[in-house]
Amino acid sequence: MSVKKEPSGRRSIQVEVEVPGAPEEVWQAIATGPGISSWFVPTEFEEQDGKPVAVKLNFGPGMESRSVVTVWDPPRQFAAQGEGWGGSPPMATEWSVEARAGGVCLVRVVHSLFASTDDWDNQLESAGLGWPGFFRTLRIYLTHFRGQRSELMQFVAPVAGTEAEAWEMLTAALGLDSLRVGQRWTAPASVPALGGVAEYVGQSPYDALVRIDKPGPGVAAFGAFNVGGQSMVALTCYHYGDQAAGTVARETPLWQAWIQKRFPMPKESGKSE
Repeated sequence: MSVKKEPSGRRSIQVEVEVPGAPEEVWQAIATGPGISSWFVPTEFEEQDGKPVAVKLNFGPGMESRSVVTVWDPPRQFAAQGEGWGGSPPMATEWSVEARAGGVCLVRVVHSLFASTDDWDNQLESAGLGWPGFFRTLRIYLTHFRGQRSELMQFVAPVAGTEAEAWEMLTAALGLDSLRVGQRWTAPASVPALGGVAEYVGQSPYDALVRIDKPGPGVAAFGAFNVGGQSMVALTCYHYGDQAAGTVARETPLWQAWIQKRFPMPKESGKSE
């Protein structure tokens, strides 16, 4: 995934995915708060006079991102611009939906900024790297759960060691270590109820997606990654349907207890008990 550089100074990176659905259905999934929340992160659109003026993405405590909507042309295109990260220039994000034959649409996201140096190219590349994983969840959502209500349950925990070691710990604890696409999987008895069919298993990055039917319909995403030299494991469950809110309310404390027991916070060195 490389950065495109133009004489004007605009630098951009583009990611695409083909998904099932009519443009209006796909638009609901990528350009509304409930839609984006069903496959990405909790999202809200701010409106003024009935028109979206800003979009807020919640990546976790203290990690909320707000961008101003600059283009709004449903069901084809919208764009928003937000502050840069770590002192970078403002970054624009453009979304487009293009109808294709066979009842599918091409969804395209483009991140861009203007700069006279290569200093921010890595940031653009990083912005694009996460989309393939989320787009896989989007495709599952539009294929099996299109238009349904959703609720999100997400847990992240630090782990000592490398990303590979973190992934090994997570998959061993969940009984995912030999999982194959299309295979039926059920979590061990020591883990809160979870089960379904594997939709994706990857090693670079380390992640897996399971279309779950236990404890209710949805998608479970598992991963291991590194942030600032610290390895992390992550579990995200998108629950769908009229019972989703009740499922999340019931299951969240069970998973919190399991995560805290299985992946306790590392003790700080140099401190006595």
